[in-house]
This record gives sequence, C-alpha cells and structure tokens, in this order.
Amino acid sequence: MFVFNLVYFLVLAIPTLALSSSSGKVFRSVNACPVASSIPSFNDSKLPNPFVFNNGHAVHTREAWDCRRRQISALIQGYEAGTLPPRPPHVSAAFSKSGTAATLNVTAGLTHTNQISFAPTITYPTGDPPAGGWPLVIAYDGLSIPIPPGIATMIYSNSQMAQQNDQSSRGQGLFYELYGQNATASSMTAWVWGISRIIDALELTPAANINLGRIAVTGCSRDGKGALMAGAFEERIALTIPQESGSGGDTCWRLSKFEQDSGNVVQEAVEIVQENVWFSTNFDNFVHNISVLPYDHHFLAGMIAPRAMISFENTDFVWLSPMSSFGCMTAAHTIWQALGVPDNHGFVQVGGHAHCAFPSTLNDQLFAFINKFLLGQNTNTSDILTTNGVFGNATWQPSDWITWSAHKLV
Repeated sequence: MFVFNLVYFLVLAIPTLALSSSSGKVFRSVNACPVASSIPSFNDSKLPNPFVFNNGHAVHTREAWDCRRRQISALIQGYEAGTLPPRPPHVSAAFSKSGTAATLNVTAGLTHTNQISFAPTITYPTGDPPAGGWPLVIAYDGLSIPIPPGIATMIYSNSQMAQQNDQSSRGQGLFYELYGQNATASSMTAWVWGISRIIDALELTPAANINLGRIAVTGCSRDGKGALMAGAFEERIALTIPQESGSGGDTCWRLSKFEQDSGNVVQEAVEIVQENVWFSTNFDNFVHNISVLPYDHHFLAGMIAPRAMISFENTDFVWLSPMSSFGCMTAAHTIWQALGVPDNHGFVQVGGHAHCAFPSTLNDQLFAFINKFLLGQNTNTSDILTTNGVFGNATWQPSDWITWSAHKLV
C-alpha cells in the first residue's frame, strides 16, 4: 500500500516561510476589521491564499488572523452557507437524568412567545464525574465512530432542526419555524445554530456536569459536512471529527471539479446543489464558475484552527472525491502550521471498508486526538496526516494548486 505522508509533502511544497501580497502592503492592526459577504472582482482557478485579506494585504500576526477568520466567515455565509443568526435573546434549559441517561431540553426564542424547543439526549459514563465535568462528544444523528471510556455522548437530531430529505426540505424544520421559511441559512447553517444553542444550554446547566472546554462534534457523510461546519463556526468546540464528509465537507470545490474533469465520477458543486438543501440558494449562482469564489473549503477547515480537527476519508468511494479531500486538507494544514500548532490537525484516508463504517485499524489515530483534546492526556498527534494515494484518474500535483507560501504568525 502506498502511503503519502502529508507532513513530508509540506516540507517539499512550502520550502520557505515568507508571505507577501501582490501589493507589498502589510496589515498592521485589526482594530478595524472590515468584512464583506462577497468580492465581486475575484477570480482564481487555483486554491485561494488564506493568508491575504480581502483587500490584498498580507496576514502576519495571530491578531490579524482573527480578523481574517471573521472575513472568511462572512464570505462563506455570503456565497454558500447563508446567514448564521447570533444567539437569540431568550435561551433556557431544563435537565433530567436517570442513571446514565439524561435529556437536555433546550428552548430558544426571539421573544417569549416566538420560541422553539428540542431535547437532545446524553449518555454518561458510569461513576463520578472528573473535576471540571465529563468531556462530551456531540454526534449528528448518531454515533459512527468508537468513543473511548470516560466521555459522555450526545445525539443531536439535526434533521429535526433543519430537514434534509431533498429540495422540498428548503425552509423546513425548527430553525425555520423561528426565523421564517425564507431565511437564507442552509440546512447545515441551521444545524450549526442548533449546536450553539445546545452549548448555551449546557452553560446554563451546571447539573449536567459537562466540561465546556472539552466538547467535540462528529458526523458521517452529509452529517460529516455538518460537523465540519459546526467546528468552523462554533468556537466553543474543542475537537471536530468529520467522517467521510466528501464534497461540501473536507474537499475543495475547485479540486472536485478537477477530479470530475479528469474522469472520476465525483460529487461536485453543480450536482450537490440539485440534490439537497445543504447550501443556500445563492450558491446556485456560482457553481458553474467556481473560480469566482474568494475561498474554498481549506478556508472553512482553517476556521477551526488553532482548535483541533481530525477528518477521515474513504478512497473506496470515488463519489467522495478522494483526491480533492487530500489536496484540500493539505492546503488547510498550512493554517495550523502558521499558527504554530500543526499537531492539532490530522487527516487519514484509507479504503477497505463500507461507507461510514469505522475500521478498528484507525482507532489509534482517532483515540490519539480524543485522548489529547478531550481527556487531557499527553498523546502524540504529530504526523497523523496520511493517504493511501488511491485517486483514480486524478493526479494530485500540489504546485498546480498551492501557489502561496506561509510564515508563522506571531
């Protein structure tokens, strides 16, 4: 089996750590952070440079990256995700527990009379909680990865928050009962909003004994796309674990189109907007000309940095766009590098198993991240960035796509 180590590649692809912008200007302060939902003049067939502001100035500091992250958030919402509303004025919680099973009743509303409620369930480990409370893994729809002992789990019925049956699901679900059927938020954006309200409710519920600094989110396939979105937009999530998220997840739109053009039958942007309501209707305007997007999904994943993320992909399913996911996460990894925490990002891509079936041979990599970022153990998460290199008709040539170089942000 061919194993391509991403860390080794990055040494070759990014030999210098100097960053410059075409204008030669350097961004010095983020006291003012101008954001925009679009950049009409943008056009780049390569993967865009994450270390350049909307105005072409370079990002050199962590403070500046915080501003750049806000710009990326606004762009992704503007082009493909729709508007993510802030915390509503009214959030409350009720908690009930029997043995190791519990229910967290979450109520959120714009007014006292315009409210919605939902009730995710929690399963606790046996025994007394550790100091600070139990770590928690929130799973979209259901767990598809193994969880080591000592961690609570929550099942989040994200399809109740925003339906995802087909195009007829647009504007259907609890979120749209609150914000209206014409809200621009896609189903995945509505799911993020629900995750945030769950964490709000946990903050209001000390009796739940959840460690609010050690929360992870996971999901597989369409729910893996959603888990990645949640990790990107909700900064209280410590660890994000997308599984086989494919196109619209840890792949890049440009790379998926290249795979399709190379002869692989993958899901690309022009198809995905016809399948379901995971993206805003505005995204339909750009799927036939992806180069005008002033971002790609290496930006989306990079919003998680410096927090932790490990994603898993399956090369047996070409539809998931395997070259695109590896290339996209290769590009995203430069952001963790620039922030000085490359060990906080992992990617593992193998075959030999069914879709959303997690092979036990990957437990070591998964548990290394869970043990480190949820259980506080001193585990080694370096060099967990590999692929088997099975990309069908497509060839990954990094220099064709990554045309920038990055320096460590100070």
